[in-house]
Amino acid sequence: MSKEVKSLIIQEMQGRLGDCRDLLVANVSKIDGVATNKFRLALREKGITILALKNSLAKVVLEKNGVKDLGDVLEGPSALIWGAEDIVALAKEMTRWTKQIPLLELKGGAVDGQPINAAGVVKLSKSPSRLELIARILGQLLSPGANLAGALKGPGGKLAGQLKAMAEKEGEAAA
Repeated sequence: MSKEVKSLIIQEMQGRLGDCRDLLVANVSKIDGVATNKFRLALREKGITILALKNSLAKVVLEKNGVKDLGDVLEGPSALIWGAEDIVALAKEMTRWTKQIPLLELKGGAVDGQPINAAGVVKLSKSPSRLELIARILGQLLSPGANLAGALKGPGGKLAGQLKAMAEKEGEAAA
């Protein structure tokens, strides 16, 4: 392959990856054609892209995107996988697929440009997603206010109840 062709392929792959620095690498070479098609279609429906690319070209493209050297993750048959809501959602989806297709092998990936191995992908799949973390943070931020409102409402509610009871007693006494 000539240098000009390689540079065109690298530019095309950079265009497809965009500024993506969160991705996974898997070996899909052992999967049969029917399973591969189902797998790829299901991923595409969820906004996940999978691309088999020569490792040397993948290394160049990833380095230009700011992904540090993935080491032995890009050895042997490799496919780059990126997309989904965030890297945690991607890791969850891919670990789910490894259970459905035992021949699918997760090799590792990159999170914000930093390399992770296959065990790191499994750990990542068990962590909360971005939206879950945001919900937890918001809950923790709002809980002091809710506690304060409850503390203020409690005595006020008791006072209102006592005033209502006194008013009812006066109403009964007058009748």
